[in-house]
Amino acid sequence: MASTADFRNGLTIEFNNDLFSIIEFQHVKPGKGAAFVRTKLKSVTTGKVIENTFSSGTKVTTARIEKRPHQFLYKDDYGYHFMDSESFEQVTLEESKIEAASLLKDGQLVDILYHAETETPLSCELPPFVELQVTYTEPGIRGDTATSAFKPATLETGAIIQVPLFIDQDEVIRVDTRTNSYSERVKK
Repeated sequence: MASTADFRNGLTIEFNNDLFSIIEFQHVKPGKGAAFVRTKLKSVTTGKVIENTFSSGTKVTTARIEKRPHQFLYKDDYGYHFMDSESFEQVTLEESKIEAASLLKDGQLVDILYHAETETPLSCELPPFVELQVTYTEPGIRGDTATSAFKPATLETGAIIQVPLFIDQDEVIRVDTRTNSYSERVKK
């Protein structure tokens, strides 16, 4: 059990028969009336974000969440298949539980969040940046590099993102998995 004084970003609580992670919270002490805590909660199971207000001092049940390293193996009709890096057990997740699934490539190392009490996989987190090869993009036109214009590029995983005009086919780029956007070119 924890009270509203123990709230912090990333804390997972049991609320309304679901698991929620605290994204944002704010303690409010109005001039008149009792203090309260305004929160934004993200459902760990569905990804839906809700807002809720707790009275100050309210007790909530915390959930123990474990991060375990896994390796992405392959995707088929049943979902995405991962192998635990320590026990070598395989886990299958549906696409809705994977953030930035289009950026997963074979052999990619990821973290899968588990609810410790029930041993059920909740979601899959990619590292903040992944390095992927550009398989197709239109050639850049000389002299266009002065502007901050972008063009679409297809990556080796099949994902299409916007890249600067100077990026050519077969180059390796670093992609931010949190925003699904180009970060930088990888030097060879």
